[in-house]
Amino acid sequence: MVKLLLVDDHDLVRTGIRRILDDVDGFHVMAEADSGELAVKLCRKDPPDIVLMDMSMPGIGGLEATKQILRISEGIKVVALSVHKENPFPAKVMQMGAFGYLTKDADPQEMIIALQKVSRGIKYIAPEIAQQIALGQLDLNEDDPFKSLSERELQIMIMLTKGTKVPDIATQLNISAKTVNTYRYRMFEKLNVTSDVELTHLALRHQLIKSDNL
Repeated sequence: MVKLLLVDDHDLVRTGIRRILDDVDGFHVMAEADSGELAVKLCRKDPPDIVLMDMSMPGIGGLEATKQILRISEGIKVVALSVHKENPFPAKVMQMGAFGYLTKDADPQEMIIALQKVSRGIKYIAPEIAQQIALGQLDLNEDDPFKSLSERELQIMIMLTKGTKVPDIATQLNISAKTVNTYRYRMFEKLNVTSDVELTHLALRHQLIKSDNL
């Protein structure tokens, strides 16, 4: 029996996924978490086989939670569930060690197939995402300024574009406000922007974020 941990800050999403998986043989939803912090705690207490992880949550969010969970045990397979379809976000998530990447508009059958493959040790990336990642690797001249960002810079960038204040980011990521600002100014230099507003506009233009998610 494959043990699953569902992580999403929306009760309705978790309930829907649980109902789908209740009808699939070989899977058992052992627990649910509404935050990255709780997901990490549950994984330390009783490691699941697979974590279906929402990437966009308050607090430390899915990126940092994934990073911490993989430190707990490399045997835990994290499958990202995200609204982000555009590179570099999917590529960064997979580079971090995620075992799969699904978009939130995936149909139930695709999710089941993905989890079944991951349970057998086969990585799964939604076809449209896999194509983008492959094309991004082939096209060396692709105009994507965010490719230059590190994993931590990308994480902080997304939090800033959501309007999260520097002190709150520092608290959520367990680093100092000074360190957050260091990453922030480094991002500004790499992306040639001078403010959080310009940063947000740039992310919107490159479809890294959506206006309805702000």
